[in-house]
Amino acid sequence: MHHKTIGFIGGGRVTRLILAGWKHAGKLPAHVVVSDPAQTAVATTRHNADAAAQDIVFIAVHPPVLAETVAGIKNALKPGALVVSLAPKFTIAKLSGLLGRFDRIARVIPNAPSIIGQGYNPVAFGPALSAADQAELTGLLQPLGECPVVAEAKLEAYALLSGMGPTYFWFQLQALREVAAGCGLSEAEIAPALKRTVCGATRTLLESGLTPAEVMDLIPVKPLAEMEPQVTELYRTRLPALYQKIKP
Repeated sequence: MHHKTIGFIGGGRVTRLILAGWKHAGKLPAHVVVSDPAQTAVATTRHNADAAAQDIVFIAVHPPVLAETVAGIKNALKPGALVVSLAPKFTIAKLSGLLGRFDRIARVIPNAPSIIGQGYNPVAFGPALSAADQAELTGLLQPLGECPVVAEAKLEAYALLSGMGPTYFWFQLQALREVAAGCGLSEAEIAPALKRTVCGATRTLLESGLTPAEVMDLIPVKPLAEMEPQVTELYRTRLPALYQKIKP
């Protein structure tokens, strides 16, 4: 069990999935304070300063309110605290400025499958953080899944790929699940088949040594072929536009 006290500024979805991921892994820290003005289900206080006074402080609010929120907690931080931002767009340098030159900062792009310990949560460390600081945060993130250390400049690309990635597929997989049930398969039959299909399809694309065109030609019958250009165009237009919005 982690011995440092943990604070979360914001009690929304990201905080809930991280707490649930720790609980799932049996690694929930002993002392967690969550602040949220709306007093969500997991919030323990309305006062951000209470959460900001912990040893490791996660900033779990959306970019539109991040600047105001961060500026409001700078006087509550311990000198040796570690601040971890979970948002895109705001660089470590910008966060440091908002915090009055406090520089013990890291950034993480959270991934929803962390809720079952299957996340992919890239992390970038500020230059002021020691190897011990980095190990401390990595130890917190590891029960949630993989936490590769990446260049800060790549975090927004990861936000598009892994942070938002599940949303591109979940509705389609659920629709496929429902169709299979309508065709007579039970949930006990659907679950392993769907899991292996998705994992196997991903690995075939990335690890088979075939070109993408060759992979896509492995199955001759393509029931949705006429819609593929439309879906591909959505990826190629909407996602780059979104990336431009979340870039620093």
